[in-house]
Amino acid sequence: MANGTKGFLSLINTTVGRKILAAVTGIFLVLFVLAHLGGNMTIWGGPDWINAYGEHLHRLPVLLWPARIALLGILMIHVYLGVTLALENARAGQGKYAVVRRLKATFSGRTMIWTGLFLLLFLALHIPHFSLRLMPGTIVTEDGLGRLDIYSMIVGELRRYPFAVFYFISVLVLFFHAGHGVQSLFQTLGLANDRTLPRLGLAAKILSAILFIGYASIPILVTLAILK
Repeated sequence: MANGTKGFLSLINTTVGRKILAAVTGIFLVLFVLAHLGGNMTIWGGPDWINAYGEHLHRLPVLLWPARIALLGILMIHVYLGVTLALENARAGQGKYAVVRRLKATFSGRTMIWTGLFLLLFLALHIPHFSLRLMPGTIVTEDGLGRLDIYSMIVGELRRYPFAVFYFISVLVLFFHAGHGVQSLFQTLGLANDRTLPRLGLAAKILSAILFIGYASIPILVTLAILK
């Protein structure tokens, strides 16, 4: 344990180490966002599918809460590293985010720190709203089988136009942040070079597009009354 702590501190005390840790924590967060998308997509199957999915998750509190706590820790480390690296680069006059020089200064790259902080704000509202159901006025009911009616909660909340717009904007921000972030982590971990970078960049764009289409489809389908 002591060696592990010492190794972590040695990494976080160097710029290269902080970039590597930011990339590794980013990988875990991308995997979570993909897994969460898979769960959310059960709403396409109607109330029974997503309510059954939610019921299955909540029958495993021994796994669910440790996973949530671990993800929260990973998120906090990633945010800290992102902000730290952004400030270091700003002081050094190298840009606004820790990107490898070969990556073009795209809009996504220049705004990584801001899109990251926006997503943090979204999570600060989204988790109490849907996961913990602490927001006043949140629709909390049971379906005919006595399960939490997640379907009615999601559809009912997204019928509120301001919230649907905020959710859609947040998904758009995720598209930009994930697209550039995934491409950056490939290079940070030494997985990209001049030959493979274009292909890895395309893969990052495809992944971010999948996330955008999947998550954005929910408020769009609710707004169009396809999900009702």
